[in-house]
Order: sequence, then structure tokens, then C-alpha cells
Amino acid sequence: MGMGLELNTMIVTKNNESRAQEGENVYTLVKEGYRLYPMEIPIEVRKTKGGEIIGTGMIKQLRWEDKVTHLTYELVSLKSTN
Repeated sequence: MGMGLELNTMIVTKNNESRAQEGENVYTLVKEGYRLYPMEIPIEVRKTKGGEIIGTGMIKQLRWEDKVTHLTYELVSLKSTN
């Protein structure tokens, strides 16, 4: 019996992220299925897969449990239109 695994090169939040630590730019996100992300290197953060880049994040922690992926990432830069 195999395990389905998806490789991801960007963080797509779909507005489901939540701030992990008050005053810090650290967020948590739960994604359906088992997903693998590059750790500790800057990758794009987007609201939707085809949407604009909203910033750059670094995955700090990744955990698989009960067919979901739990991410903790730090937003290291924010792209602002202002």
C-alpha cells in the first residue's frame, strides 16, 4: 500500500493561515493530503495558485498527521502594492 505525496514549491494559503505567535510573522497552515515543501529556504507565498505573490516565506516546521499536512512558516518579506 502506497502513500500519496505532493511536492510543493510555493505556499498557497487560500486565506486559511493563522498567526502562530503574537507580534511575530510566523503562521500556521493546514493543507489536505501529504505535502512536501523545501525547508528553511525562501519560497513564494500566494493566496491562490494563480494569484499574485504576496510575499516570501520560509517553512520552519512540517508535520504529517491523519492525511493532512501541518505547516509553520515565517513570512520573511511582504510584497505591498502601497
